[in-house]
Amino acid sequence: MAITVNGTPRSRRRGYSGTLSEINVTPFVDVMLVLLVIFMLTAHVMEFGIQIDVPKTRAVQDSAKDLPVVNITKDGTLYLNDQEVNINDLAAEIARRFSGAKAVYLRADKETVWEPIAQVMSELGAAKLQVNAVTKPEDFAGQRHR
Repeated sequence: MAITVNGTPRSRRRGYSGTLSEINVTPFVDVMLVLLVIFMLTAHVMEFGIQIDVPKTRAVQDSAKDLPVVNITKDGTLYLNDQEVNINDLAAEIARRFSGAKAVYLRADKETVWEPIAQVMSELGAAKLQVNAVTKPEDFAGQRHR
């Protein structure tokens, strides 16, 4: 079989010197790697956006996503999920926003003084809400098991 380019017939055996149609995936891979890095840097902030460094414990249970989360920052500021709330309005706000909630997750920064944590636990207990403390697991990577 022969083809004609610029009026000159050529055969397959000699080869065709036209352009090759190939997809260059390098720009696609570059964009995907940049998006991956951006996601990895911002994923931890997407949980709540409030910086709370919870204490580490040996046993950590998975949390349910439908329960309210009371956050106490290092300076004692109180948040219900992502909105700042007054401790006197905490029980009413939980009842309004999470009708039927019987338990609450409490996330307190490990450097928070004990008094605000105790006051929040007292308020939640008076409202007949079960308080579950949020912690993160200890890192056993560098320790030797006995």
